[in-house]
Amino acid sequence: MKVVLTVGVYDLLHYGHFELFRRCKELAGEGGKLVVAVQDDAVVTKYKPQAKLVYDWDTRVKMIRALRYVDQVVPYGDVDESIKHIDFATFVVGPDQCHAGFQRAMQWCRDNGREVVVLPRTEGISSSQLRAGGMK
Repeated sequence: MKVVLTVGVYDLLHYGHFELFRRCKELAGEGGKLVVAVQDDAVVTKYKPQAKLVYDWDTRVKMIRALRYVDQVVPYGDVDESIKHIDFATFVVGPDQCHAGFQRAMQWCRDNGREVVVLPRTEGISSSQLRAGGMK
């Protein structure tokens, strides 16, 4: 059974997130499992002090757990440390997840026999656009 891991804040859950989870589940294959790690509120504000979360961590987790593609939801703090404590075969990231912590996490994956897959964003939708006034 292949386990795929993806991580994020997922504050404004939208179609792009659904597509990400669907594509991750496809990568896991038949009988595979999708684990979604949701970043802790304190860590979000540590790295993005200007962030105004709409939903707290518990609510974000409940929303993601309700999705049919998701098999397990776990918390995470700093990505490069958190992934070391999760059992997975493939780490899926987006092209915008490229800061130093993600670079260290991806290197750890390569050094420890984990596959790294970078999936493109879903065209035409992003949380940033939603926060800026919605989608057209």
